[in-house]
This record gives sequence, structure tokens and C-alpha cells, in this order.
Amino acid sequence: MNKKLCGLIILVLFMVLLAGCMNNVDVLNKKVDKKQEEVQKPLVDISDKYSSNIKPNELGQVMILMYHGIGSKEDEWTRTPENFRKDLETLYKKGYRLIGLKDLIDNNINIPAGYTPVVITFDDGRRGQFNLIEKDGKLEVDRNSAVGILEDFYKEHSDFGLKATFFIYYPVPFEQKEYIEYKLKYLVDKGFEIGNHTYNHDSLNKMDAQGIQKTLALNVFNTQKYLKDYSVDILALPYGIMPQKNLRNLVIDGEWNGIRYHNRAILLVGANPSYSPYDKRFNPYRLPRIRASEIKTSNLGLYDWLKFFDKHPEMRYISDGDPNTITIPENLKDRVISLNDKRLKVYTVSNSSK
Repeated sequence: MNKKLCGLIILVLFMVLLAGCMNNVDVLNKKVDKKQEEVQKPLVDISDKYSSNIKPNELGQVMILMYHGIGSKEDEWTRTPENFRKDLETLYKKGYRLIGLKDLIDNNINIPAGYTPVVITFDDGRRGQFNLIEKDGKLEVDRNSAVGILEDFYKEHSDFGLKATFFIYYPVPFEQKEYIEYKLKYLVDKGFEIGNHTYNHDSLNKMDAQGIQKTLALNVFNTQKYLKDYSVDILALPYGIMPQKNLRNLVIDGEWNGIRYHNRAILLVGANPSYSPYDKRFNPYRLPRIRASEIKTSNLGLYDWLKFFDKHPEMRYISDGDPNTITIPENLKDRVISLNDKRLKVYTVSNSSK
């Protein structure tokens, strides 16, 4: 075979191989382009289903509401049963759904797509929060106490949830000495949470190291007398006051007389919503709360913040409905932290939806 023919055959074979390689590259590029398109493709707008033009934003803010008394006369620290019911109805209609405080701390927010989590807390363990009455010889929950109102609302709106955290102090939480054990077990069995509010509502900034550890440890000890092995690991600071600077680590860990305690979160009195637990700015040891009141709130009460989120829905936490994913607008992705085993999903917000 002459050299020219051999050269021609080799050239043809090379061109065939090159074309095959180029086809493979084209196929690979198409796959990459398609994959990138899938990643960049916005989530389906939930506006039709939830009467809202907001896309999921799980870096939005979450309200932790702070209640104290539930009683017959409305004042700065007391909500009437009627007004507490109004609060629940308002939250429900505006698309808020209850989660536990520990759900927030543990990055375990699981509510339907398009809705916003909200946390309810009660300080002081007052009787109006959980009152028992005898009726026809039987012990019943007072339907005008907070527990009764929450249970009744849940019966009518099971999708709202039945959650709340009660921060109690001793010696007589909920002010019915004969029913302490019954009440604490009842709350836990129903899925409510019990938190630490010191042993006797002590102002921690006036106490030394031993006093701080004693009051926190005694609260844990007394609760666990009634609830064996129950984890009392969240503290609501009485009056919202921290200890002196050099003693502040003691609100997290300490020991007194062989009784150890460890708090995973510290709640302030506060006046603003909390950052999302997936946000770098989230600090479980300084969680702010919103006063659920309409009196002397300095324009920072529950209804003030509801109005704020109505005007600025982009600031509000909006669930994607999947507890295994964190869905956010793409421009917020640099703020994400604490994903754990969850998957991050981002989407581009068009100018028309901003």
C-alpha cells in the first residue's frame, strides 16, 4: 500500500474518532447544562395554594412569644382568656403554626409549606396558665386557663398545633400545691415543655457564683422529683437579667451539692423576633422574645410585629414544607449555617416577586 493511501486512511480514522469524542463532550455538556438548569430553576410559586406571593424563606425571622398571667383583668403582664383566644385566632388566620421551643433550637421545624412557625412561652407558672377544677366530683382542666384554651383551639384547628413551653419556679408552680406532680406530668404527656426559671424567681445579677448555681440546680432537682429523667435544659432569665459579666458562663453549666445542670438555650425578655436557627446570627444563649400584650409594649408587642411582617413578608420565616431541606432565596445563601444533615435549596427571586 503506498504511503499516500495509508496517510489518507489514518486521517479518516482520526476524524471519525475525533467526531465521536466531540459527540461525547457535547452529550456531557448538555447533561451539565441540564443539571445547572435544575439547580437554578426557581421553586414552584406557592401563591395559588396559600393566597400569598411569597416563596419559601427559611432564613426568615421567628417570633417567640412571652406570656405571663391569664386572668380576668387585662394589664401589662396579664392577658384575659378572651384576648388570648383572639391572639391564637389571629396567628392562625395569618398563617402561623405552633412549634416547640426545642424544635427551634434543634433545627427541627416541620410545618406545611407556606406557613410560619411561632413559639409560645409562659413565665412564672401562674395558676391562670394551668388551673384544675373539680366538676361533678372529677378533676378537669379549667377551660379559661391557658392550657384549656390551647387544647380547645387545637380541637377546632388541629393543623395549628399544640405546643408551648412553661418556665416555672418553686416551691409551688401553678399555685396548686396538691396538684404539682399531676400538672407537670400532664403537660409533658400532652407534648408541652417545662423550662427553668430559677428556684424562686431570683434576680441573677444580685447573686454570687454559689447562689446562681444553687437556684438553677434546685429548679432542675425539684422538677425531676416529679418527672424522672426529664431534661430541664432551657432557662428563661427572671426579669430578663443576666448575671454579672464574670459569672455569665454559669447560666449555661454549673453544679451545686452534686446536682448538675446544663442549659442549651437562654431566653431574654427581649422585644424582637429571633433569627432562624439556620442563620449565622442565631444565638441560642441570647434568644429574644416578644411580649404578647397590647399594653405598654413600646410599639414592640405581638400586634406591632404582626403588622411589621404584613408589610415586610420577606423578613418572615416561610416553610418549604420539607423538614429535610432548607429553602432560601439565592441572595441569602452566605448567611446559612447549621444545616446538619439537611439539604440546601436556593432559588432566584425575580424582580417582579421582590
